[in-house]
Parts: sequence; structure tokens; C-alpha cells
Amino acid sequence: MTQSLDLLRLRSRIKPRNYFKVLFFVGILKTVMISASECFHSATLELVRSTPIKQRLICAYRKHLMSLTADQVPTEVLAQFERITRSLHGVKPLPGEDAVAATVRKMSSQQADDCAELIVQVFESLCRTPLLVRQTATVVQLPLSLHRNERLSTDFDSPVAATN
Repeated sequence: MTQSLDLLRLRSRIKPRNYFKVLFFVGILKTVMISASECFHSATLELVRSTPIKQRLICAYRKHLMSLTADQVPTEVLAQFERITRSLHGVKPLPGEDAVAATVRKMSSQQADDCAELIVQVFESLCRTPLLVRQTATVVQLPLSLHRNERLSTDFDSPVAATN
């Protein structure tokens, strides 16, 4: 018995699955846009599966990166993202396949490894970007009374309960 993976079955949905998340909260339908870092995170998780590298690369790009546009990707990693896109669209497809499958089919295992490594490097760069922003944040000085955990007596005043 062979197992087949149909990656085109989700085309009939309204939005691509990796661009929008649809959340259901007690009958309320809510659509949330997924960021580029979440797409690269999901693609990286796809790349660590136990299937052959070429299959992992095709799945990672089709499921998580294909719908990303250049304006959604931060400028720090835009050149790398465009390099990934170009490297996965280099071969004219045969009838019944797309450019990504055709290109990956023609790749050597080393080229597929290099492309997968580039996806992980982009994810790493996206993870490090918020850390740099946090390190350069300004320090706010707390008032001395709050710094020492001292409270004023007015902080503990409460209205007296009236009894009948």
C-alpha cells in the first residue's frame, strides 16, 4: 500500500492556508493574518520531518512560503527570500506539475540542502530581529517609592463599611 500526499486539495478554500488563520470561537468566525516569521517557522518545522529532503523542501515552500509576497517580508531578509523564490522557480514544469516540483526534481541533494538551509537562516534572522529591538529599548526610572516597594498610607485607605 502506498501513501500519497495531495497538496493541491486545499486550493478550493477561500484564502491560502498559510496566509490566514481561521479561528472559531463559540460560533464566531475570525480571520487572523499570519506574519512572515510564523510562515518561516512553519516552513522550518516542515523541513525537520523524516521524509526525503526534496519532498520536505517542496512541502515547506508550497504550504508555508508560496503565498508570501515581497511586501510582507521584512527588508532585512528580503534578498534571501527572493533568492529562495528564484532557486525554486528555475525550471520549466512538465505537464501536470508546477515550477517548484520541477525545479526541486532537477536539483541535486546538495542544492536542496542548501535551499533548506537558507530557509532556516531566514527564520533565524527573523527570530533575532526582535531581540535587537529589545536590547536598544530605553530604560525607565521608577519613582523611588515604587522602587523600594514602599506604599503610602493612602494606598490602603478603604471606605468603612456601614452596619445597621
